[in-house]
Amino acid sequence: MAFGSFDSGSSSPMVEINTTPLVDVMLVLLIIFLVTAPLMTQAVKVDLPQASAQAADTKPETIRLAIDAQGVLYWNETPFTDTSIQGLESRLQAAVSADAQLEVQLSADRDTRYQRVAEIMAAAKRAGVTKLGFVTQPGEAQ
Repeated sequence: MAFGSFDSGSSSPMVEINTTPLVDVMLVLLIIFLVTAPLMTQAVKVDLPQASAQAADTKPETIRLAIDAQGVLYWNETPFTDTSIQGLESRLQAAVSADAQLEVQLSADRDTRYQRVAEIMAAAKRAGVTKLGFVTQPGEAQ
């Protein structure tokens, strides 16, 4: 092992690194890996039960709500005739009672007032809609 000298005239730095702690750590890690590697390859035998059910491929119903710049609401591309929020809420409640996994996709024109969007979101929440998504178009790269 090299140590710096006690000479006041020698200003050369110590050029050797003490590698003993590094070797100790590496040996400990090697022992840990040698002990744990065989444990990872062993499998536990389990006799699993057999089931004859088919996978459920039912997709939840999706309702597309769109709002144009004038605030007119469209239900699956059809103009929504009842302009009140209560009418929308009751129709959403009927749809949720028919399908509990109902998904609502909301898209709004960029000029739509946020108040109208917030009212529709609140009506969907009160109606029991748990999946509400926002549909947007990707913008141009800056």
